[in-house]
Amino acid sequence: MRLLLGLALLAPAFAQTPVTIQVGPGTEGPWRPVWRFFGYDEPNYTYMKDGKKLLSEIAALSPHTVHVRVHNLLTSGDGEAALKWGSTNAYTEDANGKPVYNWTIADRIFDTFVERKMKPLVEIGFMPEALSVKPQPYRHNWDPAQKYQNIYTGWAHPPKDYAKWSELVYQWVKHSVERYGKAEVESWYWEVWNEPDIGYWQSTPEEYFKLYDYSADAVKRALPGIRIGGPTSTGPGGEKAAAFLRGFLEHAVHGKNYATGKTGSPLDYISFHAKGRPAVFEGHVRMGSDKQMNDVSKGFAIVASFPALKKLPIIIGESDPEGCAACSVRFNPQNAYRNGTMYSSYTAATFARKNQLAARHEVNFEGAVTWAFEFENQPYFDGFRDLATNGLDKPVLNVFRMFGLMGGQKLTVKSSGALELDAVLAGGVKGAPDVNAVATRGDKVISVMAWNYHDDDLEAPASPVSLRVAGVPASRVLVRHYRIDKEHSNSYAAWQAMGSPQQPAAEQYRKLEQAGQLQTLGSPEWVAVKGGAVDLAFPLPRQAVSLVQVSW
Repeated sequence: MRLLLGLALLAPAFAQTPVTIQVGPGTEGPWRPVWRFFGYDEPNYTYMKDGKKLLSEIAALSPHTVHVRVHNLLTSGDGEAALKWGSTNAYTEDANGKPVYNWTIADRIFDTFVERKMKPLVEIGFMPEALSVKPQPYRHNWDPAQKYQNIYTGWAHPPKDYAKWSELVYQWVKHSVERYGKAEVESWYWEVWNEPDIGYWQSTPEEYFKLYDYSADAVKRALPGIRIGGPTSTGPGGEKAAAFLRGFLEHAVHGKNYATGKTGSPLDYISFHAKGRPAVFEGHVRMGSDKQMNDVSKGFAIVASFPALKKLPIIIGESDPEGCAACSVRFNPQNAYRNGTMYSSYTAATFARKNQLAARHEVNFEGAVTWAFEFENQPYFDGFRDLATNGLDKPVLNVFRMFGLMGGQKLTVKSSGALELDAVLAGGVKGAPDVNAVATRGDKVISVMAWNYHDDDLEAPASPVSLRVAGVPASRVLVRHYRIDKEHSNSYAAWQAMGSPQQPAAEQYRKLEQAGQLQTLGSPEWVAVKGGAVDLAFPLPRQAVSLVQVSW
């Protein structure tokens, strides 16, 4: 009796405040599938067994076209895949210095995308060994135990001959048109390099502007309707990165073009990156959502400060909780969020904030690239930032499955558990949790994605949620409730329950595959509509994500 009484007295301190979420009936314009971009360092994983399996799943997420961005498309080498490395050997030179083009490996990569009706976001880089001003050392052999800076070798330097570089880019576009057709290639995005404001570019900002101008001129000569953008720089929340982005945009609008001598550079969209900064805090992982959101906000503000560019599409070229997908948790304990539901709830919550920031700055937010894929032949759940491990989908992939089930008009949402945007920018989610939602209305269906997110990876009671969906023109509706939590859509928890096998038996693997799929919370049920509204109630655990679909 004393124990029960003690627990009863403690209960109010641990109980979560009930949350009410009101959806509709008002609308806020079309729902934009900004989530439909993915990317990774290692392009040769694309056509490997698990790579092809995952790409097929990503392509099947929704009716929206998925875009894929990869590094190392012009890097010299034999096509061997390795961490933070890839190669196509597209350009070499003969004994007389004459260019030799070989598109075999690049075609294999792009064929894999096109066969799945995915669109490449073509990154023009990195520097072929034969063109680099400082080619040696060229091939790195990096692993997570090494310093990140060890990856910056000969591929990161400018070309020794801009005419040859320009011709390489021209021939690449020309070949792509011959292979895939003019209309297909015009539907792709093209960009120049990656993060040229840090070690990925071993030269000055002005030299990058020159590289951009020669590259953009080459693609436009080969195919005038192509979409080219940049500068794909790092998070502009920092002063140096902000200055680089601002300097590039100033050059694109007012600068002298290095390739043509005219004023300005071709620019069809703008890209920059935005990353969080997790840390180990008092023995647990604490995410840095405020850091990522400030990157986004500052980048949008910089673009909005250029009247001539404000309406251009913006693609956040890498948009993630931190900066190194291949840095495993074994050497970076702050990355322990990656396998479980914290990554999925973080993703749901931060995508909603990106849309809020785009509306605040009145910019044209086209999409954000999730820099996560898979790593072939690595241990199961080894703590990489990936969407799947050894062919098993991780919880975070199911957030994108939820996004893929949404569409139509965006509905108004009011949640008593939502944090103010300015509070998130100022300090992240470190006090009360962010219990919030987004919703859409399609053809006879309303979809509501709700999450219970907190920056601290700590146990907490579930939040009781009362959900009202208004504007339903029917007397009865079918309700389906999809869930990501410890028991649902969670291959990692299932793998742990099996004893964390590194060589799962066939039946174990089959069960883990099933556990990695998006699952429902209970069975679909018919619910009565009263006064044009549907009222539902459910507990939403910490770091869980729900998708409630009401159809009639």
